[in-house]
Amino acid sequence: MTRLKLSDITDEKPVKLTIEIPARLHRDLVAYGVVLNGGEESDAPAPEQLVTPMLERFIATDRAFAKARRATQPAAVSG
Repeated sequence: MTRLKLSDITDEKPVKLTIEIPARLHRDLVAYGVVLNGGEESDAPAPEQLVTPMLERFIATDRAFAKARRATQPAAVSG
């Protein structure tokens, strides 16, 4: 079985964001959804369902971003 970085797609109330992506990226997202669905095209997640978890995973695993984010947050006050 193929081990993908995404494991499940959470269904939450979305915030609408309109973007344009290259056709090549759209094809890759469609293919990723099929692979995520065990190779079955029917009921595979749509590209718009994949974008959010992919971005969340990317941000969560970006060490440079985490370090920079910690550096810009105010220090916690201990009581």
